[in-house]
Amino acid sequence: MASLSVSRHNHLLSGLLPARHKPTSRPTRVRMSLRDDGPSIAVVGVTGAVGQEFLSVLSDRDFPYRSIKMLASQRSAGRRINFEDRDYVVEELTADSFDGVDIALFSAGGSISKKFGPAAVDRGTVVVDNSSAFRMDEKVPLVIPEVNPEAMQHIKAGTGKGALIANPNCSTIICLMAATPLHRRAKVLRMVVSTYQAASGAGAAAMEELELQTREVLEGKPPTCKIFNRQYAFNLFSHNASVLSNGYNEEEMKMVKETRKIWNDKDVKVTATCIRVPVMRAHAESVNLQFENPLDEDTARDILKNAPGVVVIDDRESNHFPTPLEVSNKDDVAVGRIRQDLSQDGNQGLDIFVCGDQIRKGAALNAIQIAEMLL
Repeated sequence: MASLSVSRHNHLLSGLLPARHKPTSRPTRVRMSLRDDGPSIAVVGVTGAVGQEFLSVLSDRDFPYRSIKMLASQRSAGRRINFEDRDYVVEELTADSFDGVDIALFSAGGSISKKFGPAAVDRGTVVVDNSSAFRMDEKVPLVIPEVNPEAMQHIKAGTGKGALIANPNCSTIICLMAATPLHRRAKVLRMVVSTYQAASGAGAAAMEELELQTREVLEGKPPTCKIFNRQYAFNLFSHNASVLSNGYNEEEMKMVKETRKIWNDKDVKVTATCIRVPVMRAHAESVNLQFENPLDEDTARDILKNAPGVVVIDDRESNHFPTPLEVSNKDDVAVGRIRQDLSQDGNQGLDIFVCGDQIRKGAALNAIQIAEMLL
């Protein structure tokens, strides 16, 4: 399990951002999260990059809880974590960890989720899982709160009835945050996506190796290649997910299958090419949409400006459009390059460019928003 402390996480981010993009410190305020009427929660994989972001988002959004458990692998057990001015000891994850837990946030990999997710559900816990373990299970809702909240409307925390809810893949979340409002207006028939995915999608160790490689290459040293077995700094390559017999890799097929499930549309045509780029923590995506009904770019721009969780950055005159740096540490997904697809007649197609923070909206924030809907 990858480990990244909050301080190390901030160092990685701030060390690679120009001064104007460095996150500003939030004003000190009294936290009201610890409440007797809140649910009991557990964070599984708390020492990883997404686990640490879970804590950050819980605090930022004043998520109410009466107790919180910090859970991780045996090698991380015993570590101390300070959260909202209280010290917690990381506990080893076991099936018994979920006794009395209302909501469990999982980000520890698919094998851990498959082993301990059902065990938590058996104890009456609602599990929000960030892995791919249950996403395509017909009985498990796959949810983006701004897109398909109705998929989990029958599930509530604290009832003693456990359930599984799956967090979609980060690239799917970021894409559909922008594509769905347009789909609702004009119905997407076909979507072509090219992704430019950050190191954060491969965990804390990949982020650390990208920083290390960058320093090594600039100093004329051979780069350390342990995570991807190739140079990542100043390079890009096809996503490291396994390539399937159809020539697509697993990351690309997640986009295909998850979009159909989330939109509840088995006929929508989706194709994707997923690429790793030397960016620290925010994904970018070029999205081409073909519609059943005409949709002009001005109407599309207005729709996106009013879409929850979306911000439009589309200044053609100054050539200012979304960038990974601008959305790092931000909750909203940014959309720009909104333009008519000239290869399609009759306003039947659009091109858009989307950027979103992979750790935040692509993982932790989406999971916390799901948890908020359980209250």
